This record gives sequence, C-alpha cells and structure tokens, in this order.
Amino acid sequence: MPQLNWKHHTLIQSLLSRGPLTSNEFHKTFENVTGKNPGIYEKLFNDYLLNINNELAFAQIELRACRNQYDGRIYYGVVNNVADEHSKLSTKYSVPQIAFYKGIIEAIVQEAAGHGCITNMDALHIKLDNQVPSGSQPQSGSQSQDVPAALRNFSLSQKEKTLEELVRDGWLSRVNGSIGLGVRSFLDLRSWFRNNEIPACEVCNEAGVKAESCPNDSCTIRIHKYCLAKKFSQKKAQKVCPGCNGPWPYVVAKAEAVDDEDDSNEPIEERPSDVPQPRKRRGFQSNTQDSDIAGPSSSQAARLRRSSRFR
Repeated sequence: MPQLNWKHHTLIQSLLSRGPLTSNEFHKTFENVTGKNPGIYEKLFNDYLLNINNELAFAQIELRACRNQYDGRIYYGVVNNVADEHSKLSTKYSVPQIAFYKGIIEAIVQEAAGHGCITNMDALHIKLDNQVPSGSQPQSGSQSQDVPAALRNFSLSQKEKTLEELVRDGWLSRVNGSIGLGVRSFLDLRSWFRNNEIPACEVCNEAGVKAESCPNDSCTIRIHKYCLAKKFSQKKAQKVCPGCNGPWPYVVAKAEAVDDEDDSNEPIEERPSDVPQPRKRRGFQSNTQDSDIAGPSSSQAARLRRSSRFR
C-alpha cells in the first residue's frame, strides 16, 4: 500500500481547513501542489485520490466528490464514513441540535414535490419528540414524559441559533429564502439517503432531493434538473419519461443543445501541459458554472463516487 507524501497531506489539509471545495478550486489546489493539471493528467489525479482513501480507510474517513443538487456544481470534501448522524456531528453539536438537524433533513427529503427545501418557519417548528435517540423510544402512552428534557426544552431561540450554525457550517443552505440541504449533507449522507429509501434520480442514481418529477402523477420517476439537461440536450433525444414513456415537456435551450456524438466519455490521455488538446465542435460552452458540470470534472467525480461507496 503506497504511503502518503507531503503532497497528499496538503490536499487533505486543504479540504479539512477550508471545507468542501468546488471542483475548480480543488483542481487548482492539485495543480499548485503537484504541478500537473488534473484535466490533462486525469489518471494521476485519480491515483492520488485512491491512495488517499486507501490510507484513510482505517479511520473510517475518505475523500469524496458529490454534486450540489441546487446549483449542479461538483464539490470535493473529506467525510466521516460512520453511518449515523450523531457520529458525524457530535464533535460540535449537542444532542438536541443533532435531533433538530435530523428533523429538518427528514422534512426536506419527504417533501413530495421534490423542491428539496422547506420554509424557514417550518424548519423552526420541527418537533423533536420523534427524534429520541435510539434505545430510548417511548414505551407507553405518556410520550412527553419519556422524551428527554433537553429535547422538550429546546427553545425557538435555540433553534434559530442552531439553524444559522448549520447553514454556516455547510450542513444546511438557504435556497431562495427557504432551507435546503448543504454541501456537507450531500457529501456525508449518501448511505442515509439509501437506507431511508429516498427516491433516486433515474439518470445518475443519486438521491433525488432536489429533482423534477414526472408529469404523470401516477409515475414516481425523479430526475435532477442538470441530469434532464444532459439527457434531453441530444438533438435526437426523445422527450419522454424513462419510466412510463409518457411525454416529458422540456425545452432545450440553444446553449444546451449538443451534437449526438458526445466526447464527454472519451478517455483523456496524459499529455504534457503545453500540448493543446483537440476538441470536437460542441454547442455547449456558456457560463463559468458549467465548467464544473461537464467534461473531466464529471468523469473524475463519477470514478471517485464508485470508489467510495459505503460498505
């Protein structure tokens, strides 16, 4: 098993000290540390990530990539592989704060329309009675007496303060004035999404927390907005639901339209950074955010996700 050198340690430390980084930020850090552009030296980049995860596995920690479902951008972060939320948050948050966070994420993922958020007022009125720690569930009709006092007495002002802390720390986020999941939740809660049978996106198979639902009310298919763009942007792509085959109204913007022959799955050869890479003509090169979504970053994130599934 290869040992980590100072370059590996610097990459880990950059994520620990700065929190989750966008793919552009992390790729820039990698290039500054190694002198290699990860978009060109993709195999080297992936080898670094695999070596880091091999060494960190004994501590149940890993470096992982995820996509923020609200803006479609790819992020990298160091996460705790222990499955329960208490282990992930207990170093900073109290039991009532963790119960409050758990109540919020349950309310968000259970929102049937797939908007991926709840109002600020709904978040503050989350009841903690149902968030009793394992092993202390009420056994009688006097549930209020069986709920720990710390949960019963968690005040509205404490909830407001906790909500701000969770947003600041990246566990939650503010989405158009509402409360949604933060990047750290998307990074850390992948196994929780699966274990709680959160509907998955039909295209990428990740939890469809913020996703579009099939127009057919009897169909349960969900697809992320950025996955819809990828699926339907091909010129000859049929705009139908992959589940019920019903029509899926989707207007392809000119900036999204691409030729049927897509080069996103082609392997990237290792070349010296001063050698330009040939590119096929594409109609999708619009804004800076999309540089996080298409091309090498996406394939690298997919490989990292496959190598870092929960056991």
